[in-house]
Amino acid sequence: MTEITLKLPSAMLDALRRVAAEDDVTPGQLVREAIERDLRRRATAKTPVRADERLVAPLRALLAGDFAYARTWQDLQARLCAKGYRLAESGGGLVLISHPDGNRICKGSELGHSYSALLRKFRQPFPGHSRAWLLRVHANPH
Repeated sequence: MTEITLKLPSAMLDALRRVAAEDDVTPGQLVREAIERDLRRRATAKTPVRADERLVAPLRALLAGDFAYARTWQDLQARLCAKGYRLAESGGGLVLISHPDGNRICKGSELGHSYSALLRKFRQPFPGHSRAWLLRVHANPH
């Protein structure tokens, strides 16, 4: 093993020593295990699927009026379809896909329009969305 020097605030070092004593291990072992867990988590973490900002920025501008002026989900879908796009469910939110071929473009939230914000705006869930119950959560945030 290679030795390293680690600088910690006194309170953190005291807490580390206390936890290590409770677990009957050395503070070094506790730190190694914590680092190992974090590295394993990072190695197996699902990488987010993010659209290229160079693609999203022009789309955001192109579709801003459609999102702003639409009064219902159907109105929004019609406006988007007229420009060759539509929204579809994805996980707990929505994605913009090309229409009619259905290729994923980006998340609605990457356009600045999260599912929760659109739920509040239209006061109803996206048609057929499996998480329609989110309306209750987002309609009354307090």
